[in-house]
Amino acid sequence: MVEASKPVSGRLPDFPWDKLTQYAATARAHADGIVDLSIGTPVDPTPEVARRALAEAADSPGYPLTVGTPEVRQAVVDWLAGTHGATGIGTDQVLPLIGSKEFIASLPTFLGLGPGDVIGYPELAYPTYEVGAALVGAQAVATDSLTTFGPETPTLLWINSPSNPSGRVLPKEHLKKVVDWCRERGVLLVSDECYLDCVWEGEAYSVLHPDICGGSSEGILVVHSLSKRSNLAGYRCGFVAGDRAVIAELLAVRKNLGLIMPGPAQHAMAAVLGDEAHVKEQHERYLARRTRLRAALEASGYTIDHSEASLYLWTTKGPDGPGAWELVAELAELGILVAPGAFYGAAGSHHVRIALTATDERIDAAVARLTA
Repeated sequence: MVEASKPVSGRLPDFPWDKLTQYAATARAHADGIVDLSIGTPVDPTPEVARRALAEAADSPGYPLTVGTPEVRQAVVDWLAGTHGATGIGTDQVLPLIGSKEFIASLPTFLGLGPGDVIGYPELAYPTYEVGAALVGAQAVATDSLTTFGPETPTLLWINSPSNPSGRVLPKEHLKKVVDWCRERGVLLVSDECYLDCVWEGEAYSVLHPDICGGSSEGILVVHSLSKRSNLAGYRCGFVAGDRAVIAELLAVRKNLGLIMPGPAQHAMAAVLGDEAHVKEQHERYLARRTRLRAALEASGYTIDHSEASLYLWTTKGPDGPGAWELVAELAELGILVAPGAFYGAAGSHHVRIALTATDERIDAAVARLTA
């Protein structure tokens, strides 16, 4: 009889959100109800352009193609070039994804990585980068310094600008340095750019911008999601673009696994990528919420670090102040649920991540409680 192997879940870190249960209960007990700012899930309406496109494609009896329709791939190419200056990408360098999270977690598997491989990711990071490394038994290294690796060159390096959780934006010069470093060593660079359209201060760049990559996508992938910019989290629309050979390899694997974005969702994705009006409207909503919430937090003695982009305020009372969980408990007493910075690495031990993804009414409730 074959001995049962260790369950895959045993190789993974604990699911962090499970640790918030008791604080959520405290927040829900508030007389005016909970203001849940712990998860960045959109709450505003899905744009009409997306709903109309979805309805147009609702009669979809056949299997769609893993590679995506020509329409959706051309829409990605046009959007990268027109909105973010990432020119020179062809439609054979794009793959639609069933949201970006499945891809981030599965990329090491798709690439055939395993024990002996090193995967680098930011010091403050979305936990899924570590999950992807753990699934294949690779060594995960959380660092913001390329010198950390020394002679131990990573196989895969993740960067995330604008950052989740901190909202930090890496300058163009730094991104170019990372691209050059990876190319010199044959490291695959994957840039998680899901918040590239959620910038409040300054400017953020795709690593496929020619000033950064030199007009070549060699050794580079970028990952994008329409969940936040277009309120399409429920549609599971994302894409990866970049190095032609790597995209071809990913396509071959994904075809075998049947990882296909539904046809109606592809049609909706093409439509929203061609429409900037809804993006501007949503951007203004978030900016207004951010302005009110930031002012209330600062008036209540909190400090906001970074947060020049993304949909979060990276909040603290300083390195000598309360720890992340103490801040979570403090805000839960006001009926406000937030995420501890410790979810995102040791560097977040004195911060909390506060999402802007709540209705105007709930944001106003949080502001009232903070400034009472």
